[in-house]
Amino acid sequence: MTRRTTLTLPLVPVAGARFQPTGFPNLGAAVFPRLEDGVEIPCLHVESPQSMANRFEETTWRVAEQRPVEAFDAIPYVEVVDPDGEFLTSSRLEAHRLASAYIMDGSIDGEDAEKVIERKLGLVAGKPTNHREVARAIFDLDPLSLVHGVFFARKSWPTQPKVARAITSFIDADDVRVAASGGVKTDGVNQKTAEGRGAESGYGMVPHLRTEYTARAITAYVTVDHEQLRSYGLGDERTELLEAIIDYELSHFFNDEGMRLRTACDLKVVDLTSLPTPTSASTRLEAAVAALGGQFAPRTVVVWSGPKGKA
Repeated sequence: MTRRTTLTLPLVPVAGARFQPTGFPNLGAAVFPRLEDGVEIPCLHVESPQSMANRFEETTWRVAEQRPVEAFDAIPYVEVVDPDGEFLTSSRLEAHRLASAYIMDGSIDGEDAEKVIERKLGLVAGKPTNHREVARAIFDLDPLSLVHGVFFARKSWPTQPKVARAITSFIDADDVRVAASGGVKTDGVNQKTAEGRGAESGYGMVPHLRTEYTARAITAYVTVDHEQLRSYGLGDERTELLEAIIDYELSHFFNDEGMRLRTACDLKVVDLTSLPTPTSASTRLEAAVAALGGQFAPRTVVVWSGPKGKA
């Protein structure tokens, strides 16, 4: 029985050789050295695990309609609305998923959502966390939080359950070089600055610097921990659904049309043979959903009126 699947996917820019990495606050591009045959080579962190998790989840969501894609219609999730019933966000869109402040500060059927979820997770003061009970409750709320992880850092709870990512992915580049360029924003009306009409207001000629990179190799790394999925104790059918969700996300994110991560970071996989096809992954997910029949919990609706303690 496979405990873990590891994929190493070579990537190339869709056009040209330059690409733009992710930037980090107070750091910028994350450049780091690694040893290769005893020689230090410059490397670059192109996309972080947390960003990749969000991008995988995006494959399951229709942004324009603010609802799941058709293949995920039956799979539960938490929707957050305002007091008028207008859509705000969901557990599929929030960085902290089920632990989102918009969920925790809201209400479910008129009751404090934080208290409702604490009860569903089976948390009791003076007793150790029953991790399988927590996993079952999370599955009923949104199974994707068992795939991509969630941390309930609630000080008022007796314990703070945490689920690690079952799928971890990131993109790194090896032997990188800076590709510096730039440009200028021109002002065809008046090239001279004046009081109230300077660069800070969007007027005049404004030069700018652009830092991109080239690399000998760009690689996406993916690790799927099948043992973690089985450890939830959900049974074969529910575990198969989680596996099928992962296949769906991988096949629809890494595809022959490429991945546009940013304006100047459009990459594609060199060889897709190690990945399931979108068709086969969709078929697997459809079969997993059908096998569970009507055993899914209904979608949870949270009403958010603002942060707790404020009108």
